[in-house]
Amino acid sequence: MRHLVLFWALLKKEYIYLKRYSFNTISGIITIYLVFLLIFYGVKALGGANFGDTLEGIVVGFMVWTFAIFAYSDLSWAMIQEAQQGTLEQLYMSPLGFGWVAISRVAATFIFNGFIVVLLLLLMMFTTGKWLHLDFLSLTPLILLTVAGVYGIGFLMGGLALVFKQVQSAFQILQFVFVFLIAAPPDKLPFMKFLPLSMGTQLIGKVMIGGVPLTQLPLHDLLFLVGNSAFYFGLGFLAFKLFEGIARDRGLLGHY
Repeated sequence: MRHLVLFWALLKKEYIYLKRYSFNTISGIITIYLVFLLIFYGVKALGGANFGDTLEGIVVGFMVWTFAIFAYSDLSWAMIQEAQQGTLEQLYMSPLGFGWVAISRVAATFIFNGFIVVLLLLLMMFTTGKWLHLDFLSLTPLILLTVAGVYGIGFLMGGLALVFKQVQSAFQILQFVFVFLIAAPPDKLPFMKFLPLSMGTQLIGKVMIGGVPLTQLPLHDLLFLVGNSAFYFGLGFLAFKLFEGIARDRGLLGHY
């Protein structure tokens, strides 16, 4: 019950934050949409007759990339802001432990990020004229599993933020890494399926482009995605706890 109360409080806080700073929220959506327009018209100018064959893949890939950017940066930015505001130590006083606070925050932001990504997806489909299959019963678990591994990277970055405080430069590097992970096909580069995002993006593409429901996707691919995401999420969380211990020992939680 206490965990539900914690989750509801963070969900309410996230809603108030997005509503109160609505100009920043809307500006962020417009910025991401403008990035898509640059990619869309750039590829359209270069793609020629084969453009229609890759358009759906661009839309799906950009959607997953947007979700990934939100997933790994939310927790890190939150810790940086809490440290700047001097409230990070207060969160560590939670009787449930800061680990549960972080996980509940991740769950709350995932919900609101989902609404934003769906809005961007509708804008992208309207712009391109390509209306993909939106089977939310199939897409929701696939997207959750796909970005779970990225949330593990977010926990790693959050741990680094506790110790080093300024980690924004690493965000920019990871953005390009995610583009490679999403764009590289695991069927042509088999080692890619062992990395985050790759297998999940392929399965999401089968649902949105091919219209294949979740129940008809290969079971071994789904089990592999579950194991892959659990591995990276667990690894990232363990790294977060390691850096958290270092920050405690050095007395860095109350300083920025």
